[in-house]
Amino acid sequence: MSADPIALPPLIKEIGRGAKGARDLSLVDAERLFTAMLSDQVPDLELGAILLSLRIKSESDEELLGFCRAMQATTLQLNPTVRPLIVLPSYNGVRRQPNLLPLLAILLRDAGLPVLIHGRHDFDNREDPFPLFNACGISAAESLDEIQQQIVGTGIALTDVGLLNPALNRLLALRRRLGLRNSAHTLCKLLDPCPGHTVRVVNVTHPEYLIRMSTLLQAQQATALLMRGTEGEGFANPRRRPELLGFQHGNPITLFPAEAGGTPPIPGWPETADFQENIALIQSLRETPDKIPQPLLDQVNALKTLARQ
Repeated sequence: MSADPIALPPLIKEIGRGAKGARDLSLVDAERLFTAMLSDQVPDLELGAILLSLRIKSESDEELLGFCRAMQATTLQLNPTVRPLIVLPSYNGVRRQPNLLPLLAILLRDAGLPVLIHGRHDFDNREDPFPLFNACGISAAESLDEIQQQIVGTGIALTDVGLLNPALNRLLALRRRLGLRNSAHTLCKLLDPCPGHTVRVVNVTHPEYLIRMSTLLQAQQATALLMRGTEGEGFANPRRRPELLGFQHGNPITLFPAEAGGTPPIPGWPETADFQENIALIQSLRETPDKIPQPLLDQVNALKTLARQ
């Protein structure tokens, strides 16, 4: 990308005219703009205007692709592993039901697939997943070298996104200051710390983002698993399996269709995100694997299929 200073007023004028009057940026302009945002070249006033304008109008497909390219250019890279690295984002935490992302990571590791979990937590009304990971024997790395050591030594690495992309982390942290999420909260779930050697789980909350993420993953020629997350976390809902849509070098394939019906409670399971009950449930499921919900096992099998590619 060009090192020339970017002219912000014309770009803000394009995207800041409201939901109906705003125009989308080209892929090149989007990449240049997000590069400037990540490199701290955008003053606070203009940065706030940009983030809120994008929130109102929503990012176009080309804007998302340009933003992703800028993000990847600033993401620190890990050394490739022998087997494809499964990348699990964790940026939400749960509110109403147990978080099974630690169990998913353990199941993948036990299936012979190395796992990297990256994320951050700043939601007051959701359970922080990092203490849960720690209670399950998954501790947060303090350096890139430690991430590599965890992947090789235990098969599961955990890191705050600030280690992989400090600039993106700064944009994510603006949620508390602005009171709203911004484009970085969409992009963080697309972060790839080892391009060409990973299978990313890309989980979305809102159905319309399934279409947008599908378009983006095809454009990236990605190997990934796209799905609706469980309360924003990247594990299949144990009450009803979402569609598990795989991408093999950008080519979409439905690995498991969505189950029909509702999401009834599972008998004997806690109807809460309580920390102690969550730990007890994961321990119980590890001790009695035949009680692990089929949607979670289907997700493991889907990722094993993609990893073989």
